[in-house]
Amino acid sequence: MTVLRSALDVASPEYAAHRAEMLTKLADLGTEHAKALAGGGEKYVARHRARGKLLARERVELLLDPDTPFLELSPLAAWGSDYPVGASMVTGIGVVEGVECVITANDPTVRGGASNPWTLKKALRANQIAYENRLPLISLVESGGADLPSQKEIFIPGGALFRDLTRLSAAQIPTVAVVFGNSTAGGAYVPGMSDHTVMIRERSKVFLGGPPLVKMATGEESDDESLGGAEMHARHSGLADHFAVDETDAIHQARRIVARLNHRKAHGDPGPADPPKYDEEELLGIVPGDLKFPFDPREVVARIVDGSDFDEFKPLYGPSLVTGWARLHGYPVGVLANAQGVLFSAESQKAAQFIQLANQRDIPLVFLHNTTGYMVGKEYEQGGIIKHGAMMINAVANSTVPHLSVLMGASYGAGHYGMCGRAYDPRFLFAWPSAKSAVMGPQQLAGVLSIVARASAAAKGQPYIDKAADGDAALRAMVEAQIESESLPAFLSGRLYDDGVIDPRDTRTVLGLCLSAVHTAPVEGVRGGFGVFRM
Repeated sequence: MTVLRSALDVASPEYAAHRAEMLTKLADLGTEHAKALAGGGEKYVARHRARGKLLARERVELLLDPDTPFLELSPLAAWGSDYPVGASMVTGIGVVEGVECVITANDPTVRGGASNPWTLKKALRANQIAYENRLPLISLVESGGADLPSQKEIFIPGGALFRDLTRLSAAQIPTVAVVFGNSTAGGAYVPGMSDHTVMIRERSKVFLGGPPLVKMATGEESDDESLGGAEMHARHSGLADHFAVDETDAIHQARRIVARLNHRKAHGDPGPADPPKYDEEELLGIVPGDLKFPFDPREVVARIVDGSDFDEFKPLYGPSLVTGWARLHGYPVGVLANAQGVLFSAESQKAAQFIQLANQRDIPLVFLHNTTGYMVGKEYEQGGIIKHGAMMINAVANSTVPHLSVLMGASYGAGHYGMCGRAYDPRFLFAWPSAKSAVMGPQQLAGVLSIVARASAAAKGQPYIDKAADGDAALRAMVEAQIESESLPAFLSGRLYDDGVIDPRDTRTVLGLCLSAVHTAPVEGVRGGFGVFRM
């Protein structure tokens, strides 16, 4: 039998403590998510509603098929920055007329939906997801364009938004724009470059330059409607393919466009799947609050894969990395999960072989992170840890099957790379509230800086700062506090280093939605080789 047997003691004090700490972190996370849901705040939400308009998430909800999930992406974008949490845009994956689509929606309650640097990053990530997974892209547009005070960070890279729309269309991936209000200046190219455009009577305003700019540039007197109104674009310019009478009608027309796309998944329905044998609620108490203590990732695997059925690969070799085959919501997957945190040479070689096998069989890979990195020390350097770690990273970098990553605990150093961190382009990457990621742990980094500072002072023949005994401790404390704050999930998610921080209990559902999305595109492993592996 390959059904995993759980050894988790849900009645133990340790489990109770881990669960309580996870729930606290989830509550803190909920507070931050609420900021994104609040948009521009009560004043601007009330003003928007007084104009008879729907909120961004209400538009998304009407667009989606009833009783279908919406996987929101990057909801904490811009967290910790000078800009509002959520970056004035909602993005995610949802089902419209039976078709999985990427949906983006400007939030006009936040500075009129103007785009700041984080809005741009969030939109570009959504475009990337649409392109890689061949998902139609629906843009729900209402934006005054760039947030002008930050134009220096938006203008140059912002052109990629329009480039992406043309590349999606060239790749026969449909693009649909529904214009609910302003779509001006550079923003006019969103409806202009989409395959299908819906505009709303007396609501949509699409022009390269508004009346004030036209007056300054040419001396011409004009008004919004004659310059860029929906009726003008429907009757004269031809930019509007569909003319709607109100927001509800526009959303209905967008749904009809999708219904007529004849857009098909590359892979059929995987069929029914048995649920795990163990309760997903128990995922709350597996990861310790202190990540220095290890946990068995098989306990996680047992609660997310179909029937808790897992065929482990090389179970006695390289035991700090668990690898094996399973199904998740009916889709075949290969799983790589860190067990004891450190990656040694054996684990690295085991991972490289496993990744090659997954590519031969066209099987997506799921990476479950809890690693402090590759092992250091004279014995391990002499044993070839660099070349073996490079072998694993080479395999990850050149693998072409879809990769899905979940940061459960630590994800430090080059171990983050070997386990397919953001720089290695996983199709999707999510984090649990318990996750931490940085170049190394806070204590280790502070200690390294202390040693370097001591050595530098000695080389110069100068006394070190701790001759009064307190200076070094203060330096360490300051560095530890900084690195700790910069390694937390909200900080990293705010910079779009993941696609969202999720409740551990939702892991199976989130991965299932992602696997369904990636199977819209062909799933194919490497056919031409991985390059040179150092042996």
